Amino acid sequence: MRIETSVTKLLGIDLPIIQAGMSWASSNSALPLAVSNAGGLGVLAAGPMFPHHLEEAIDEIKAGTDRPFAVNLPLYREGAEAIIDMLIEKRIPVLIASQGGPKKYVDRFNAVGTICLHVVSGEVHARKAADAGVDGLIAVGGEAGGHPPPELVSTLVLGRAIAKAVPDMPLILSGGFADGHGLAAALSLGAGAAQFGSRFMMSREARLHPAYQDLLVKAGVADTMVVGRGFGVIRVVRNRFAEEMAKAEADGLSDDERKALFIASSLKAAAFDGDVTAGKVEAGQSTGLVSEVLPAAEIVHRIAAEYAQVLSALPTPISESNPREISHVE
Repeated sequence: MRIETSVTKLLGIDLPIIQAGMSWASSNSALPLAVSNAGGLGVLAAGPMFPHHLEEAIDEIKAGTDRPFAVNLPLYREGAEAIIDMLIEKRIPVLIASQGGPKKYVDRFNAVGTICLHVVSGEVHARKAADAGVDGLIAVGGEAGGHPPPELVSTLVLGRAIAKAVPDMPLILSGGFADGHGLAAALSLGAGAAQFGSRFMMSREARLHPAYQDLLVKAGVADTMVVGRGFGVIRVVRNRFAEEMAKAEADGLSDDERKALFIASSLKAAAFDGDVTAGKVEAGQSTGLVSEVLPAAEIVHRIAAEYAQVLSALPTPISESNPREISHVE
């Protein structure tokens, strides 16, 4: 199956399904390789990786597919400039950059043929990134896991706002999507693709401790919460760490006291070591829409098939000349 949109044409992929760069969950070659080979865009998360491990993973992906893939780079991470140099040397197909300005890297990547996508959380940043020359945008709404926008504006509203602000820019929406219904919603808002994070965290190729995935499978749509206001908002599954942070915020503890609690816990402790009680179990609200761990390729194929089913079931306008016309596709 192929679904052609502005984003699939830009990236050279068959399906408007983007696997999010999810720190530990996609910091190896297996997950992005599986997603890209299935027709979507697999994304390697550079954030937690040592440079030599990142280089090895890129080589593994290149050896395993001739399809496009992306590397997600948080621009604030230590050694980002050296990693940018390496990614340019590797001539990666797609760069997804976040948490920093695009002007410092766009021209250098475009010069070697790399497509540059930039993560934004509002219309102002979207316009600035577009003016800086990026090739496309990823807009992340408040439902997203990890680092949603501080204002927590929903993807439904944020997506329309950014689509209207930069109507000619290829747009990917992220936050709250888990299936073909979500993909249909994203495309109806004016995007050319949807990005799926939590859904791919519950894939067999995700680099996550079984205890982490088990907690996600059991979580409901109301089982995440947002903590860390003031120094790095994150959406996590409710556990002891999250409850302690929420209490500290409600009790009005000082910034230093809250920050000490925040940095005492880590995503690595949960994702790599399996401490899902005291670690940061980052996940989006769409976690509650997923109840099983599947191979990544099957996830891609299911989303595409569900999307087709959704389209066939959507109501169609009733013709004025034939008021008896059915209002849905059989």
